[in-house]
Amino acid sequence: MVQVRVFNQEGQLVGPVESPRVERSDTEWQQLLSPEQYHVSRGKGTERPFCGTLLDNKKEGVYVCIGCGLPLFSSNSKFNSGTGWPSFFQPVAPENVIEERDTSHGMVRVEILCARCDGHLGHVFPDGPAPTRLRYCLNSASLAFVDAGEVAKLADPAAN
Repeated sequence: MVQVRVFNQEGQLVGPVESPRVERSDTEWQQLLSPEQYHVSRGKGTERPFCGTLLDNKKEGVYVCIGCGLPLFSSNSKFNSGTGWPSFFQPVAPENVIEERDTSHGMVRVEILCARCDGHLGHVFPDGPAPTRLRYCLNSASLAFVDAGEVAKLADPAAN
């Protein structure tokens, strides 16, 4: 079980609540996700800059994990970082993302993962705008977008 914040039937973010971890075999993940989604979210890959489907999304709503549907980021915290990847200055709830030290590719970075299914989302850097000065740099392939008018459809059983 993990402690996360989820949406209730009224479309309000509530919690933290206890939610079961989402665990699947590699075969199950490959059946659920497209090859690119699998490469990025399960294989810790990175999509090419300026190519992600959500980079230029300007709609109001919520970005959720492609693997388990956990709400991760809101359009209210999205900004144009000029880096070529969707960028946000904060998650919808700190409980919903896990930060881990990443020393791959000869760099030291902070990787961000979905708290419920451990899907790779991207990295967080200390060069974002106010109020947090953070830049959560995400892969579109790790996310799905839910329009603001549809958020109540994300109602999680744990929110009851």
